[in-house]
Amino acid sequence: MTGAGPLLEVRGLEVRYGKVTAVRGASLRVEPGRIATVIGPNGAGKTTLLAAVAGLLPAAGGEVLLDGRSIAGVPVEENAARGLALVPETRELFTGMTVEDNLVLGAFPLRAGRGERRALLDEVFAIFPRLCDRRGQLAGTLSGGERQMLALGRALMARPRLLLLDEPSLGLAPIVVREIFRVIAGLRARGVSILLVEQNARAALQVADEGFVLEGGEVTLSGPAAELAGDPRVVETYLGLAGATAATTP
Repeated sequence: MTGAGPLLEVRGLEVRYGKVTAVRGASLRVEPGRIATVIGPNGAGKTTLLAAVAGLLPAAGGEVLLDGRSIAGVPVEENAARGLALVPETRELFTGMTVEDNLVLGAFPLRAGRGERRALLDEVFAIFPRLCDRRGQLAGTLSGGERQMLALGRALMARPRLLLLDEPSLGLAPIVVREIFRVIAGLRARGVSILLVEQNARAALQVADEGFVLEGGEVTLSGPAAELAGDPRVVETYLGLAGATAATTP
């Protein structure tokens, strides 16, 4: 750890699929112990941006710095050992394995011994009691909300310093979305920094410290999340009438 500056800094990032530029000139920062969110419409390049930050896609231009060091050419496993964890939109669980076995696999980057794995499991079960109740159940039999909890819990087993979350509310009932975002806010209180990509702009801006609007692969607006939530353009495009009411209510 450097102990100074942003934990994550993205500078002028460009990502291409063949001749198509999906992300162009994107810049953002995630400070230690804070939540930054990227909102925007479908097809804006949000997931592509997150995949490049995770090191899963090569950058055609710009750079991604973790603790001031470029991730270019660094194996994904090494970035995981440095504290970078991704929870993808697809969750990518091992459906034929139990909840507990999925969680234990999450501790692999730490090369944790049995005692440390047990302590990590206890921490995750304290955050997600429902997973404890279903620890012996196959992951493929869980509900959508439980699967998202398991994906989050598995990432937490590696004690991440920076958690990358891709659309954690996707396909979930409103009551489950509220629970997931409550957990996300609690992770910040535990000192975990988070880069949250989310189409549910209202929920994302409520939980985040900083926000970035990605449109057509470019960051078109950025600033404190509370200010973005009151920006007329964000209200009109992403929050609707309910957002306008909230933004004007003392």
